[in-house]
Amino acid sequence: MYLLILFFPLFSTFFLGSFGFLLARRGSCFLVLVNITLSLFLSLINFFKYCMPGAIISIDSIFWFQNGLVNISWGILIDSVTSFMFLVVLIISFFVHLYSIEYLKTDPHLERFLCYLSLFTFFMLILISSSNFIQLFIGWEGVGLCSYLLISFWFTKTAANRAAIKALVINRFGDICLLLSIGYLLILTGSLEYLSQFAIIVYTTNITFYLLNEYNFLTIAMFFLFLGVMGKSAQFGLHTWLPDAMEGP
Repeated sequence: MYLLILFFPLFSTFFLGSFGFLLARRGSCFLVLVNITLSLFLSLINFFKYCMPGAIISIDSIFWFQNGLVNISWGILIDSVTSFMFLVVLIISFFVHLYSIEYLKTDPHLERFLCYLSLFTFFMLILISSSNFIQLFIGWEGVGLCSYLLISFWFTKTAANRAAIKALVINRFGDICLLLSIGYLLILTGSLEYLSQFAIIVYTTNITFYLLNEYNFLTIAMFFLFLGVMGKSAQFGLHTWLPDAMEGP
């Protein structure tokens, strides 16, 4: 069930990207609304039935790679926060899909826009349900890619292309900060898996290093993580791409 929550939006992306020209407008709208509704329905079941506060469900579906002591599996980690965020993302995504269908009802490329929108939803779900930082970074970069595609949707407009490139470039700051944070946490804990880090991190709060002054290792890692989130969410100083993004639908 948990994997279906993630993959229903991906099904929409695949079918719209591959067969959107056959489904046409009405079929594409029907397909994307059915899949996002099914994903939302399953997330509601997950929220009310399976994930009470304190419960954690970890699913490792595919072993990915091993580098020394670092083992990375492709999986999902469901707790009460993840369950709540599933609802937030999918409820908003459902209404964005509805609004987009009406807003772009006269656009000849509605199918392509819905394809991008479903892919955006999928990467958001990957971002919030990942069980390790590598998978989180894939969802993080996927959201950035979809932002570029959505902003430059009307790619025949020079302003739209410029706005998409500007968003992509400015968001690199957040990506670099996130990578630095991941690197610090890997050095600190020897793992990129959330559950391993949660178990180890309490023993690393007093580890410091010296560079002109004494700094707490964990504080520096969290500082770069905070800067990464600032970049992705267009906070003050890193928001200059956001007004230009209105060139997209």
